[in-house]
Amino acid sequence: MREDELRGLVRRSPWLIRALGVVRDCGLPDAWIGAGVIRDLVWGERYRHGFDPLSVRDVDVVFLDPADLSRDNDDRGATRRLVAGWSDPPWEAKNQAAVHTWYPAKFGGGPVTPLRTIADAVATWPEYATAVAVRLDTYDEIAVCAPHGLDDLLDGVWRRNPARVGPEVSRQRLARHRPAERWPGVRVVT
Repeated sequence: MREDELRGLVRRSPWLIRALGVVRDCGLPDAWIGAGVIRDLVWGERYRHGFDPLSVRDVDVVFLDPADLSRDNDDRGATRRLVAGWSDPPWEAKNQAAVHTWYPAKFGGGPVTPLRTIADAVATWPEYATAVAVRLDTYDEIAVCAPHGLDDLLDGVWRRNPARVGPEVSRQRLARHRPAERWPGVRVVT
């Protein structure tokens, strides 16, 4: 029941619970918070002196809106809704249904298959520890999306997810994020 471990950590963060409520209530279709902020919460609690919301670089909000694939939907529409709900977090909203329209131009590589579900999207994120998203349902229960499981996240393992990230990009991310420095005790697996 690793999901219960994660739910417990999320519940103990009033800041993240508030952010999840804003995401749920803002009206974006199938919206979740995932990636780095979830890793920062877990690893901050387990490998530092706790989670510090002030150190969060961005709050990745993913949603699925196949009816509007425009970048304006991400940049203005979704972000505006989130900021209206709570202006403090550094929101970064991305429509996962539109990733195939911009990903190759921004990050290189060949064509990307359109993503049909949030789980399909989360499964492609750069490291297994960040390939996790959570949301609050209408009953304030925490749902977890972790297509590769939660072991790397909960056990402090930084490991490349080869679904879309090659070794060179992974090395760049490792140098930028410095996980072993930021969270003593985290193991880097290359």
